[in-house]
Amino acid sequence: MSDSHNQESTLRRSVSLVSEALRDNDEDFTSGPIRRALALLAIPMMLEMAMESIFAVVDIAFVSRLGTDAIAAVGITEALITVLYAIAIGLGMGLTAMVARRIGEKDAEAAALVTGQSIWIGLLLSVVIGIAGVVYARDLLVVMGASSGVIAQGTGFMAVLLGGSFSIIFLFLLNAAFRGAGDATVALRSLWIANGINIVLDPCFIFGLGPFPEMGVTGAAVATTIGRGVGVFYQLWYMLGDRGRIALRTRHMRLVPALTMRLLQISIGGIGQFLIATASWIGVMRIVAVYGSSAIAAYTIALRMMEFTFLPAWGLGNAAATLVGQNLGAKRPERAEESAWQAAKYNAVFMAVAGALMLLFAKAITGLFTHDADVLYWGTRCLQILGVGFPMYAVGMVMIQSLNGAGDTATPALLNFVCFWLIQIPLAYALAIGTSLEPNGAFIAIVVSESLLTVLSVIVFRRGAWKHHAA
Repeated sequence: MSDSHNQESTLRRSVSLVSEALRDNDEDFTSGPIRRALALLAIPMMLEMAMESIFAVVDIAFVSRLGTDAIAAVGITEALITVLYAIAIGLGMGLTAMVARRIGEKDAEAAALVTGQSIWIGLLLSVVIGIAGVVYARDLLVVMGASSGVIAQGTGFMAVLLGGSFSIIFLFLLNAAFRGAGDATVALRSLWIANGINIVLDPCFIFGLGPFPEMGVTGAAVATTIGRGVGVFYQLWYMLGDRGRIALRTRHMRLVPALTMRLLQISIGGIGQFLIATASWIGVMRIVAVYGSSAIAAYTIALRMMEFTFLPAWGLGNAAATLVGQNLGAKRPERAEESAWQAAKYNAVFMAVAGALMLLFAKAITGLFTHDADVLYWGTRCLQILGVGFPMYAVGMVMIQSLNGAGDTATPALLNFVCFWLIQIPLAYALAIGTSLEPNGAFIAIVVSESLLTVLSVIVFRRGAWKHHAA
C-alpha cells in the first residue's frame, strides 16, 4: 500500500506541476528550488519549440502528396528560409538576455523599453526582406541548384513565405521577450493558435477544398503565413494589456539609440551563430543535391523529423538561458551556473531516449512521408546516422544557450564558425564526394562537427568568464 500511495502522490505532484507550468504565474525564478524553476520554464518552452516544428512537418506531410519535386521545393526553400530564422532567433537571443537581466533586477519598465526597441528593428527587417524575397524568389531557387520542376513549384512558396516575413520575425522576437521575462506560457499559446490555424488551412489552400483556391505548394505557405500572423496579433494583444511581466505602452516605443545599439551588439553574435550554422546546413544541402531530388527529399524529411526532437530540446536550453540571465541580474551567478548544469543533465537523458527511438524506427518514420525507394533508403540512413549523436547535441544546446542567456553571444558564434565552416563543410564534401559513402558522408560530418561543438562549449562554460558579461 505504501508504494502505491507514494506512486499516486508523485503522479499528483507531477500533474500539479505541469498544470502550474501551463498557467500564467508570477514565480520568482531567482529563488527557491532550481529544479522547480527549471520545470516551470522548460515545460512550456519545450512545448513551444515542438509547436514551432509542427509548421514544417505539417507542410511536408500535405505537400508530400504532390510528389518528389514538391517535397524538394519545400526542402530547398526551407533551407533558405532558415537564414531568416537565423536573423529572428539571433535578435531574440539578445532580447531574451536583456529582458531576463532586467527582470532579475526587478526592473520591468526597462524590460518593456528594450522590447519596444526590438519592435522597430523587426519592422525594418520585415520590409527589406519581404520586398527582396518577392522579387528574387525564383533566382534564389536557381542559385540553390533546383531543377526546373522544383523551381516551377517552389517559386510561389518562396515568395509568400519571404513576403510575409513579418509573421516569422515577430513570432520569434516577441516570444523571446516573453521567455526572457519568464512568461513562457504566453509564447506557447501564441504557437498553439498559429499551428491550429495552419493545420486547418493547409489542406484547404493546397488541395482547394470547398471555397478555397487550389494553390498546390504555394498554398502551404499561405496557410502558414496566415497562422503565424494571427499568432503575432495575439502576442501584441497580450503585451499591450496588464496581463504579464511585460506591459508595453506608448512610452516604451520611443527610440533610445543607445539601448537599440546595445541590443544589436548582443544580437549580432546570436545572428552570427545561426547564420553560420544555417549556412552550413545549406552547404550540406548543396552537397547532397549532387545526388538528385531523391537525396534532397530524403534529407528534407530527415531534417523535419529531427526538428521534432531538436526544438523541444532547445526548449530546455531556452529555460537555462532565462534562468542564467535572471539570476545574473539578481547577482546570483552560482545559481545561474547550477541551473545550466541541471538543464544539461535532463536534456541529455531526453535526447538519449529520442536517439535510441530514431535508430530503431528510422525506416518507419521516413516511410510516413514517402514510398519512393530511393528517398526511403537515404532518409533512413540519415536519421540513423544523426541519431547516434543525440546525447552529445543535448549538452551542447544547453551550454550554448546558457552563454547566450548571459549576453555572451560572441563566443558561441566563434565556436560555430570553427565547428561548422572549418570542420563540417570541408569534411562533408570530402566524405560525400571523395568516398563511396555518397550522401552518408555528409550526414557523418554533421555528427562529428556537432559533437566537437559540445566539447568546446563545455570547456568555455566551465571557465566561467560569462558570469561577468554585461547585458
